[in-house]
Amino acid sequence: MSDRNRADEDGRFSGWRSGRTRGPMVAVAAILALAVVGGSLASCTDRGLSFWRRDNAAANACPRPAALTGSEFNAQETGLRLLRRAAFRGDFFAQLELGGRYAALKATDKNIEDPIESAVWTGLALANDEGYAPINRVERRGWGGFRSLSRYDDCRAWERHVAYQRLDEQLSRMSRDEQDAVRDRMIYVLSTQDAEGFRTLARLHDGLFGPFGEPQDNPQGREAYGRGDGLSAKDRRRYGRYAAVNLFQRNDVDAYLYNYLAVQTGDVGAYVLLKDFERSSPARARSGAFVEGKARQWVPPFEFYPNDAPQSGVPFSDESRPRGDAYEYALSRMGELPFIHVGRALRFLGVTETAASQPQQLSKRQVETLEAMLGHPMEGRLSYLEQVRAIQLAAMNGSAEARLVLAVMYSEGIGVPTDYARAFHWYAEADKQGNAEAKFAMSTFFALGVAGVADQDKAQAVAFRIDSALAGFGPSANRLQAVLAQVSRSQRR
Repeated sequence: MSDRNRADEDGRFSGWRSGRTRGPMVAVAAILALAVVGGSLASCTDRGLSFWRRDNAAANACPRPAALTGSEFNAQETGLRLLRRAAFRGDFFAQLELGGRYAALKATDKNIEDPIESAVWTGLALANDEGYAPINRVERRGWGGFRSLSRYDDCRAWERHVAYQRLDEQLSRMSRDEQDAVRDRMIYVLSTQDAEGFRTLARLHDGLFGPFGEPQDNPQGREAYGRGDGLSAKDRRRYGRYAAVNLFQRNDVDAYLYNYLAVQTGDVGAYVLLKDFERSSPARARSGAFVEGKARQWVPPFEFYPNDAPQSGVPFSDESRPRGDAYEYALSRMGELPFIHVGRALRFLGVTETAASQPQQLSKRQVETLEAMLGHPMEGRLSYLEQVRAIQLAAMNGSAEARLVLAVMYSEGIGVPTDYARAFHWYAEADKQGNAEAKFAMSTFFALGVAGVADQDKAQAVAFRIDSALAGFGPSANRLQAVLAQVSRSQRR
C-alpha cells in the first residue's frame, strides 16, 4: 500500500498505511479510533497536512478570544481600531479577523463591508509567516514522521486554506485597478514593518517561494497552485486559486530590490539573506548595481494608509505611525516649521476657512474634524504627528504648496526622517503643477546629483533653473540675470 498516510485538503481521507487494514472504510475507522484515543485529530506527517473534520468549520478553525465588540456602532468601531492596531504589528489572527469583518461574514458587519480592505488583510495574513511556521512538533515513532503536540499547526493550516478561497473569490470579482489597490496597500503596510516587512515583500516576488512567500512545499500554497499531493486533474482545476496566486508577479529584480531595502534598515539577518539570494543564481548577482540605483529611488505607494479606506462609513484607524529614534527626532523638530504651512493645508482640506498662523487659533471642533479625517482618536489637541498628516493629506489631494512643503520636510528631516527619494518625488509633483520654487529645487538635485536619487546632469539643472526664473522665483531670477550679464560682457569683449 502507498505511503500517503494523510487526509487531503478537502477533508477526504486518502488512506492509512497499515499492514492489516484493507479498503477505505477500514482506514477511516482506524483513523477515527486513533482520534478518540488521542483526544484530537493531529497531523501525522512532516509536511504539515491536516486531518480536518468534514463539514465542521468551527471545529477546524483556531479558537478566538471572546468578541471585542457588541452590535452597537461605537463598540464595533472600537473593536476595529484594536484589530487594526494589532494587524499593523503583524498579528496573524488579527489580520484574519479584519479580513473576515470587512468581508461581512456576519450580518452585523454588513455596514462595514469593504472587499478591497478584506482582500488586503486576508492577503497579509497569508503572507505572514506566523500562519505557516511549524511549532510544537516532535518525531514520534510509528506515526510516519513528525506529529504536532497540539492542533495549532492543523488549525492554522485550515485558516490559510479558507483564506486562500476567500481571497481568490474576492480578487476574481475585482477590476484590475481594484486589484492594484489591494497590492499597493499590502506593499505599504509591509513597508512600515522595517526589515521583516521588506523580507516578506522579497519572498512575495521570489519565484522560489510559494504564492504568498511560504515555502514551496507548503500544502496550502501547493493547493493554491493546484498542485496538492494526491489531487486528481479535476481537483487540481477546482483547487487552483488563479486570481490569488497572480496578485504579485514574480521577478528577480523586485525580489532583489526588497531584500536590498531590508538591508538598508541595518538588519544583519537581512544582509545574510541578501548574500544568499545573490549566490542562488549568477543572473541575480549581476543585477546588484542596477537594483542599488533603483532602491535609492524607491518610495512606498502612500504617505500613510489611504484615508479613503474602508469605503464604508466606519472611520479606519491610522496605525502607520512613525516609530524609532529617527522618526521621534524628526517629529520633535516640527516646531521649526512655521505653523502657517499647517494652517494653509487645513484650509485646503476644508477644515478651516482661513489659514491659521498659530495652533491656538484652531478651535477644538476644527482639530476634531482633522482627527476624524485621519481616523485618530478625537482628543481635540493637535499633535505634531497630526500636523505632519495634515500636510501629507493636502499634498496627496493636490495642493502644490503642500507638496513643496512636504518635499522640504523630507529634505531637511523636519517632521519626517530625511529621505531624498521622497523629497525628489514631491518636488517633481509640485513642479508638474508649475511651482517655481519646486523647479529651483529640482535644478539643485540635478546640479549636485543628490544621494543617487537624481544623476548629476548640468544641462537638466540649467533647464530647470531657467524655467524657475521664467516662473518668477526670485533667487533663480537673480542667478539668471548674473549669468546673462556675464555672457553680455564676454560678447562685448
